[in-house]
Amino acid sequence: MAYALYYWPTIQGRGEFIRLALEEAGADYRDIARLPERQGQGMSAMLACLDGDSTPHAAYAPPVLRDGERLIGQTPNILYYLGRRLGLAPRAEEGRLWLNQLQLTMADWLTEVHDTHHPLSMNQYYAEQKQAAMLRSADFRATRLPKFLGYFTQVLANNPRRGGWLVGAKLTYGDLSLFQMLAGLRYAFPQAMARLAPAYPALSDLHDAVAARPNIARYLRSQRRIAFSEEGIFRHYPELDG
Repeated sequence: MAYALYYWPTIQGRGEFIRLALEEAGADYRDIARLPERQGQGMSAMLACLDGDSTPHAAYAPPVLRDGERLIGQTPNILYYLGRRLGLAPRAEEGRLWLNQLQLTMADWLTEVHDTHHPLSMNQYYAEQKQAAMLRSADFRATRLPKFLGYFTQVLANNPRRGGWLVGAKLTYGDLSLFQMLAGLRYAFPQAMARLAPAYPALSDLHDAVAARPNIARYLRSQRRIAFSEEGIFRHYPELDG
C-alpha cells in the first residue's frame, strides 16, 4: 500500500524532508493535498487528518504520514519511522538514536531560519516585523549560521566510517535533510552562504553528492519538486542577506 503524505500543496516546508526520503528510496507515495478534490483528496483530505474530533492522536500540524491505519506526525518522528523501512537508517539502535538526534538538531536549526523573517509573531506579515527581522538575521548570519555549519562539519569529520556521510558508511535520511538545509540556505542567504562556503567544504561535497544521486537528481528536475518561494520557511529577502 502506498504511503500518504499530508502537507501543504504549494510549499516545500517541513514536508520536503519527508518527500526527499520517499523519493530517494523510490517509495510508492501520494502527496495528498496536491491531488484533485474530486477524487476525495486535496486540501480537505489533509485538513481532515488533523481533525481531533474524528482522528484519534491527531497531529497538531502537517506534515503527517499515513501508513495503512497508522498516522504519524512531526518531521523527525516520521523520518525515524521511515528510516529502517526505507533503508535510510542504521540497523543498530545506537546509530538510529544518533541519527534522530542529528535530525532534531536540524529541526532546531530550521526553526531559527524561520525566525529570521518572522521573529516576533506567526500572526504578523513579514512587512510588519521587518526591522526586527533585519536584526535577527544579522545575528543569525554572524553567529548562529557558522555555529550550525561548524557543528555538522565536525559530525562528518567524526564519523569513523569516513564515507562522506553523517552516520555510518551509507547515506541516511539525515544526509538528505542536511542537503535540504543547505539548499534552502543557499536560496535564502546566497551572499552569506557564498562567503562562508569555503570554510566548510565537506558540507558542499555532501550537498553535491546527494544532488547527484539518480533518484534525487530526477526528483529535482521534476514537477514534483516545488520551487523555493517567499511562502515557505526558506525565504529570500535581500535586505536580510546583508
